[in-house]
Parts: sequence; C-alpha cells; structure tokens
Amino acid sequence: MSLPGTNTQADAPEAHQYNRTQRWLDLGGLVLKFGFLVVLLVTGWTDSLRDLAVRCARDHYALQLFLYVVFLSIISKLLGVGLDFYRFRIEHRFHLSNQRFSGWLKDVIKGWFLGLVIATVLLEIVYGLIRISPDKWWLLAWIIVAGFYVFFAQIAALFPLFYTFSPLQNEELKTRLMRLGERAGKKIRGVYEWRLSEKTKKARAEVVGFGKTRRIILADTLLQNYTVDEIEAVMAHELGHHVHGHIMKGILVEAVVTFAGFFTANWVLEYSIHRRHMFEHLADFANLPLLVLVCSLLSMLLMPALHAFWRFTERQSDIYCWKSIPNITPFITAMEKLNIQNLSEHSPSRLVEVLFHSHPAISKRIAAAEAWARENRPGLAQ
Repeated sequence: MSLPGTNTQADAPEAHQYNRTQRWLDLGGLVLKFGFLVVLLVTGWTDSLRDLAVRCARDHYALQLFLYVVFLSIISKLLGVGLDFYRFRIEHRFHLSNQRFSGWLKDVIKGWFLGLVIATVLLEIVYGLIRISPDKWWLLAWIIVAGFYVFFAQIAALFPLFYTFSPLQNEELKTRLMRLGERAGKKIRGVYEWRLSEKTKKARAEVVGFGKTRRIILADTLLQNYTVDEIEAVMAHELGHHVHGHIMKGILVEAVVTFAGFFTANWVLEYSIHRRHMFEHLADFANLPLLVLVCSLLSMLLMPALHAFWRFTERQSDIYCWKSIPNITPFITAMEKLNIQNLSEHSPSRLVEVLFHSHPAISKRIAAAEAWARENRPGLAQ
C-alpha cells in the first residue's frame, strides 16, 4: 500500500501529498474503467445496450452503433464524474487552481462531447472496416488511426477549444525565441501567450505542431514569474524535441503500440466468438467493451516501457538545451521554479519514476546539468 506515496525527504510535504493523491486517483480511475468494462461483459449488459440501440435505430447499422456509443459514453461519464470532481477539489485544496466550478463543469461537458465525437468517428470507421473486410479490418484500422495521430500532432487543433491564445506582446522575448528556432533549423510560425491562469497557477510552455504549423505557446503564468533567460532555456529544451525528431518518433512508438493492440484485439475477439460464443460475429458492436479492455490492458502493461522512452527523449532535449544556451544557470533555476510552482516531486523513488513518470526527476535533471557543465564548460560551472 506504500507505492503511490513513496518519496524522499527532498520533496516538500505538500508536493508529496499532492502527487500521492494524484496517483491514487489515477489508480482509482483504472479500477473504475476496467471494472466497468468487465461488468458489461460478465453481466451481459453490453448485449442489452446493443439491443436497445437496435430497437431505436431499426435497420440502420451506423445509427445503431452511434446510439450504443452514446449510451456507453453517458454511463461511463456518470460513473467517473465523482473522480473528476475530486480532482477539481484537489487542485483547489493545494491552491493550484483558478477555475470556478462553472468553468470546470463547462470543460467537463465540452471534453465529454469532444471525446464522443472522436470516438464515434473512429468506431464507425473500425466497425465499417470489420463489415467490409473481417479478415484485415485490424490492419486497415491501424493505418487509419496512425494517420489520425499524425493529423492531430500537426494541427494541435484541440488547444483553442479549452484555452485562450493571443500573439506575444514582448518583442524582445519573441525575437530571442524566433532566433532560437532559427539556430535549431526549425521555422517557427509564431509565438503566442497562453492564458493558462484562467484555469491554473501551474506554468507550462510548449512547441506545438510541426513543419509549417510549428508555433511556440507560453503560459502567462510562466511569463509572469520567469526571466527571459529562464524562458529561453525552457524553450530550448522544447525545441530539442523537434531537433531530435521526438514528435515523429513518439507517433511511431504509439503506432507500434496501436498495431499490437489491434492485432491482439482481433485474436481475442475471434476467440470470444468461435470458442466462447460470446458474440455472433465480429461486427456485433456489443463486443466493443472487450475491444477496449484488451487495448487498454496492453497499453497499461507497456506503460513503463513508454515512460522509459519519453524519459530518454527528455534527457536528449535537456542536453540540446544546455548546448544552446550560454550558461546552464537559467535552466537550473527554471527547473527549481517549475518544481515549486507545479508542486512536482523533486526526488521520487525509482519505482515511482519507472511506473508513473514520463520525465526524469527534477533532482536528476539538475544534477545532470551540473555534471555536463563541469565537463564541457568548467569555467562556467556553478
């Protein structure tokens, strides 16, 4: 029972408690999700929901599937809204949130509707492929889903649905960041201020999109509390991801996981039909909970490996950052500020880092920066 709360003495008590609570909420969400899927399958409720959708839509298969997805989505959200609200309260309890209940509720509804639209489109495609090509559906579906990954990574279209953006007014900072992009060989379409303070006190900065759509977004919470040198260091790290091609590599890794998921799901669905007689045929969308369960379990099992991959990319981007700035001190002070402002864990246990973290511990990143500076810039090492 100690795993979700494991920490070291370097962590502030508030950071330890906050992250421990978040991990328990994550685990609770997984239990709720898997439990819901298993109950649907074991009790036969998935068949009942399918039959209800069929009665409502008569002989229109696409509409039947849509109604089934809506029913599942509504039930799932109602079951999980308690955890969502508790997360909202936790952010306020630790003085990290600026969002009112009305704004939170609006985001919840908006997120649910957006998720429903995306899920409906993908599932209509998947089950359409199952009907057209029951032997190769999983391969064709994988190709289409991989294309979705590339599309959404390029346009970063969902941010404006939840946040407000405006062109950055600080011309000095904008010029420095544009030059940083030029030195990286990456054209920046624009630099924007991200009104993150409308929802949270946390600070973030990202380079979103790639190619002609690449742009820098800086949270106003970052602009208000960090020096120009510190912001430049943060963005040098973010650009490092683009220099090393981490975006496309990440998409490829996700595509491999998705391939494994669809391949395994096809085998399990075939087994459930021909050996267990759970469903009449592949196109029986009552099997959707089983499809989701298989893919989710596989993704969870692979999560430590995925986290290891992302920690590797973070270390690569850190090194690029150190090479791109004249002094590592702004990087170190920015890391320390972000650690405090975001209530991050400074020195989590190795087990927690492996299981839960996509970034190396702040303590390790700072120690690595200092070691690099001693070796490569001994005159400037702090």
